[in-house]
Amino acid sequence: MAESGSEEAKASGGAAQAGGAFAPLREPTFRRIWITSLFSNFGQLILGVGAAWEMTKLAPDDPSMVALVQTALMVPMMLVAVPAGAVADMFDRRKIALTGLGFAALSGAVLTSLAFAGLTTPWVLLGFCVLIGAGVALYSPSWQASISEQVSEAHLPAAIGLGSISYNLARSFGPALGGLIVVAFGAKAAFAINASFYLPLWIAFLLWQRRHTPSRLPPERIDRAIVSGARYALHSPPIRTVLARAFLFGLTSAAYVALGPLIARDLLHGTAATYGVMLGATGVGAVTGALMISQLREKLSAEAAVRIFAIGTGLAMAAIGISHHLMLTCAAFFVVGLCNMTTVSLLNVGVQLSSPRWVTARALSLYSSALTGGIAIGAWLWGVATTHFGVSHAMLISAVAVLGSSLVGFLIPLQDDREVDTESVGIANEVPVGMALTMRSGPVVIEVEYSVDPDQARQFYTVAQKLQRIRKRNGGFDWSISRDIADPALWIERYHCPTWGDYLRLRDRYTQAELDIQAEVDAFNRAGRGMRVRRMLERPYGSVRWKAESPDPQIGTIGYIGP
Repeated sequence: MAESGSEEAKASGGAAQAGGAFAPLREPTFRRIWITSLFSNFGQLILGVGAAWEMTKLAPDDPSMVALVQTALMVPMMLVAVPAGAVADMFDRRKIALTGLGFAALSGAVLTSLAFAGLTTPWVLLGFCVLIGAGVALYSPSWQASISEQVSEAHLPAAIGLGSISYNLARSFGPALGGLIVVAFGAKAAFAINASFYLPLWIAFLLWQRRHTPSRLPPERIDRAIVSGARYALHSPPIRTVLARAFLFGLTSAAYVALGPLIARDLLHGTAATYGVMLGATGVGAVTGALMISQLREKLSAEAAVRIFAIGTGLAMAAIGISHHLMLTCAAFFVVGLCNMTTVSLLNVGVQLSSPRWVTARALSLYSSALTGGIAIGAWLWGVATTHFGVSHAMLISAVAVLGSSLVGFLIPLQDDREVDTESVGIANEVPVGMALTMRSGPVVIEVEYSVDPDQARQFYTVAQKLQRIRKRNGGFDWSISRDIADPALWIERYHCPTWGDYLRLRDRYTQAELDIQAEVDAFNRAGRGMRVRRMLERPYGSVRWKAESPDPQIGTIGYIGP
């Protein structure tokens, strides 16, 4: 699954020394990509500092334009992340990563050229921030989803942790470095460094000799893949709750990021270096928070931890709003960074542990989209608030909003994900096929017949309702359960899939927990009657001869592809 060096590491070193936070760095492919990703993270953060500070010069009297820099960098994550996650689940992740990184580097190079030519305007700057962010958004899901292909299974948890630490190490020093670069050489230099720092990571992915393992089923179309991921999240209460909480947290807490340059300039009367130091304090706090995640999950539930850190974020943001001293402001930014990172990481872990492998990249992309969408919209809202009320009051209002968000847990609490089984096991038995089908044949209607003791009707109906969510999140549509009027013992469960291929994929997506619920429903079947499954082609155009003299198609063109 990875290059030969990684294969050797899996064979020899994986079992011998699986422990240790830095053990994944022994595997060559991951080591190269992780180290070069550190450079790209530095470049991204330097770009953020340079663009935000440049905007204070291009639009000195419009705080909302300064706040829009953060929106421009985050909006692509909201808009591109979902299709990027679907593409990462469907195609060669190495090629997708190369495409995204190449686009980001090219966009950064064009922005640098325009800056040196003196052609940068506020909207040109925002436009290229969007383009660069779009390239990164295309790359990100492929990188996250491919970590398991670059390290041994024993090293996977540590490798995921190192991915988070990479960004936060850069966030600890990147903004301060960016501020110094802007002070010494101007924003143009920051743009140039950003563009060039994507290239080492692009080369690292180019050198990765990824072995593509084809799926036994053809990939979904991009639109169906996006819909499948969205429907899974919609019908999965744990993921749906995480997405809502992530959006709300991003929306309410975006002020400290969006208004950072204005805090440094107006409240602290500082320079770009001051802004960089503030963000550096945030990064140090984030690294500290990242190192606490394992201990927090052992001692606190996800809901309790997220609620505590929402309160911590709100109090720290209030301190930023009233502070005029650099040390106090940096201390508050440290607390915000710590609380923000732990909250984001806990929500991220919740998504990963609640998602089956077939939809993990899409679930993570939806999570990224919800979080960054909240930040993007929040950055604009707090920029508008600053225009009307000033920096200090906008920060205080935002602090109150974050504190209020801690109460949402009483309405939609996060669910415990520590014992969730997300391994897909599929259905082993083959489907009998008596006509010519292709993967695009459909719609396919599935009816499942149950014979239930009328005295157990209420109990059966209650348990059968659990199947509705399972069928829908795995790919079924229009689910219903009905009871025969003439024979009250006869029940029919009915749903449909858009195509035969979608039905086969649905059968491959069941987890053991979901099959256990099916077994619980099946237990109500009366002895000797069993259950019967009918699979029918709705509107069967093409399954009958056009004319009497036309030849019959061969039976079973596709059929069921066994495990």
